[in-house]
Amino acid sequence: MRIDILTILPKLLESPLSDSIMKRAQEKGHLELHIHNIRDYSEQKQKSVDDYQYGGGAGMVMMCQPIADCIEKLQSEREYDAIIYMTPDGKRLNQVTCNHLSSFQNIMILCGHYKGVDQRIRDLYITNEISIGDYVLSGGELGAAVLVDAVVRLIPGVINDETSALTDSFQDNLLAPPVYTRPEDYKGTKVPSILLSGDSKKIEDWRNEQALKRTQEKRPDLLKE
Repeated sequence: MRIDILTILPKLLESPLSDSIMKRAQEKGHLELHIHNIRDYSEQKQKSVDDYQYGGGAGMVMMCQPIADCIEKLQSEREYDAIIYMTPDGKRLNQVTCNHLSSFQNIMILCGHYKGVDQRIRDLYITNEISIGDYVLSGGELGAAVLVDAVVRLIPGVINDETSALTDSFQDNLLAPPVYTRPEDYKGTKVPSILLSGDSKKIEDWRNEQALKRTQEKRPDLLKE
């Protein structure tokens, strides 16, 4: 998978996307990541990318020209399965969306800033608008990092044990069951005996029961879906 991220703050993305699973995904050749500084495409002498909004009001708006030129340059080099804009008013990110995006070959992600981008960019270029929650961040970079991490880990070969991703919370609208490791007894609290039984069928049934119980207690709304 190739992911191109358009931003005015490239350094903000370098750390979260250059370590751990994201680092290994790139080293293994499963992920090709490119971060583009929108300012490099500005025709302004000061390389500015924002201006006052029509109609007045507080806050600046990201201009069309630098963003459009960057998008069109990338589009001239390859086709994109999705051009995503990270925005608080987008569709809330969930596991279903991540599963869908993980099957794509080329993805472009636009990070907004200030009061957002000129609406005409959204109208002309954007295919998907995604939010990571009902709150506002200073920009789309952290949301983009969350999206990339959630999607890339689902690509076959990125995680050594691929079944691990398939049993994560939300994959089947259930939260994951509790997990345990050594020691068997910690401060008087013991690992459930069923997990020590060696009976894989009973263990699987127990985990399914625990997943349902945990979902009923913490996220009953998921069961309605």
